[in-house]
Amino acid sequence: MEMKNRISLELRNRAPEEVTELVLDNCQCVNGEIEGLNDTFKEVEFLSMANVQLSSLARLPSLNKLRKLELGNNIISGGLEVLAEKCPNLTYLNLSGNKIKDLSTVEALQNLKNLKSLDLFNCDITNLEDYRESIFELLQQITYLDGF
Repeated sequence: MEMKNRISLELRNRAPEEVTELVLDNCQCVNGEIEGLNDTFKEVEFLSMANVQLSSLARLPSLNKLRKLELGNNIISGGLEVLAEKCPNLTYLNLSGNKIKDLSTVEALQNLKNLKSLDLFNCDITNLEDYRESIFELLQQITYLDGF
């Protein structure tokens, strides 16, 4: 099922501004882009788009109330600076199982001042020497990395 169709189903006759939780796991996104999600979803606090073949966050709408974002098992390799701009209040971010390889990619998350938990499990970056120390040094606001 395509992402925009899934969003229509998830609304269950509610207006987008009434939705606080949106789970779009395992649906299909076209060309690796977010589709059907827009600025009218301004009350969303939890958004899950796991395993949807997402490669870009460029079309992520402004979600000021978003606290928890699940993006596990996609093909994201960069473009994370969008998150600080569009989701400034993020406290939990799951990027496990994506194509994140180096610290410079993660550096974009420094502007997420409320971020407490980051999951990069199963990303290539976890193979770097001193991976945990480097992430905690780079992102001093986080308390949990990969669940620990």
